[in-house]
Amino acid sequence: MAVQSQFGLFKSRNFTPLFLTMFLGAFNDNFFKSAMVIIVTYRLADTAGVDARIIVTAAAGVFILPFVLFSAIAGQMADKYERSTLVRKVKIAEIAVMAGAVVGFYSGSITILMVVLFLMGAQSTMFGPLKYSILPQHLDTGELIGANALIETGTFLAILLGTIFGGVFVLGEWGIFSVSALVVGIAAAGWVASWFIPPTRVTRPFLEFRFNIFRETWKLVADVWPRRDIFLSIVAISWFYFVGGLFLSQFPTYAKTVIGADEMVATLFLGVFSVGVGAGSLACNALLKGEVSGRYVPWAALGMAAASVSLYFVSFRDPVAGVEPLMNVMQFVKVPLNMAVLVCLLAISFFGGLYIVPLYAIIQCRSEEDKLAGVTACCNVMDSCFMVVSSLLAAFMLEAGFSIPQIFLVTAALTVAASLVIRRTVRVQMSQRGAVK
Repeated sequence: MAVQSQFGLFKSRNFTPLFLTMFLGAFNDNFFKSAMVIIVTYRLADTAGVDARIIVTAAAGVFILPFVLFSAIAGQMADKYERSTLVRKVKIAEIAVMAGAVVGFYSGSITILMVVLFLMGAQSTMFGPLKYSILPQHLDTGELIGANALIETGTFLAILLGTIFGGVFVLGEWGIFSVSALVVGIAAAGWVASWFIPPTRVTRPFLEFRFNIFRETWKLVADVWPRRDIFLSIVAISWFYFVGGLFLSQFPTYAKTVIGADEMVATLFLGVFSVGVGAGSLACNALLKGEVSGRYVPWAALGMAAASVSLYFVSFRDPVAGVEPLMNVMQFVKVPLNMAVLVCLLAISFFGGLYIVPLYAIIQCRSEEDKLAGVTACCNVMDSCFMVVSSLLAAFMLEAGFSIPQIFLVTAALTVAASLVIRRTVRVQMSQRGAVK
């Protein structure tokens, strides 16, 4: 039976402990990353004699790399062992990793902090298949749209809050102490929450581990490839991360060089984007009424494209290079054209939320129970690859002389093309099994 309001899921032990565990983990990832970037940029880089921009750019790759390397192993573990127990072990590992972060902060070692960032990515890699494969075991089919909507909303809210508070706390009077205490405390809170996740069924207890990460990563994709409805859904999900990664990575430079605004306006962009994804995600349940269907997904992709085109046109400004001082948030919001920028960002992210939630629910419903963890691991690999390609494409276009608004316009054109593939995805799903209810 479909859930009339997804917020009713918070009354269920089958959902709330998992949500809290996920939220605290995502918050801690971004809290640590934000604090690390700030402290490296403003304190450690000069002392170590390195270029902060290189370290910050490398940090993004260091965090993503484990998703490519270890997703296959993560999928195998989620299939072979009881998943709620694995979640608790992953959370214990997070506490240990965050203890290493404390050492890195107090020693001022960029190397230790980068190792910790890699290990944080590794523990997040292990958690991904668990999170999405537990939901179908604990919830009815009609609850999956609402549950995935709340998961996506919580994830982006955690990203926003973690990014903001990580930067705020680390620059305070007791910055290192506060951040060190919080990263360990939040990890411990996530471990406590994980103890309330109900047990799950073990799907493949006799599975033999295969540790050749490159062969097994390829095998993840090869195993899903014949299931065109699932594989195309994964590609469609990865496209969201391509678009989202491109926009999020360009916010600071866009705010400064195009709008002429300071870093707090870039944070405002992140906040608006996060709110939009949350609103779009939550709207899915109202539109679909618990039905697992991708019928709105192609239209949501076109909505993202149209809003991106609009953002291009409202980004025309007089040259702001070298203009000082930069606008603060209060000055920014007083300009009507700037408010149009916020509306466009809100629309892009709203359609993004509307776009991605049904796709996750589709792969959860259509995947066999003993293969869902592997499908989710495959999704993690594809998402990571698309994000890397997104970064490389943005760097190439900037080097070729494209402006950031022009990059947004190119992204819109690519999304229109992607919507045609997504439309085919929906047709394949409907022809193979029909809409799942």
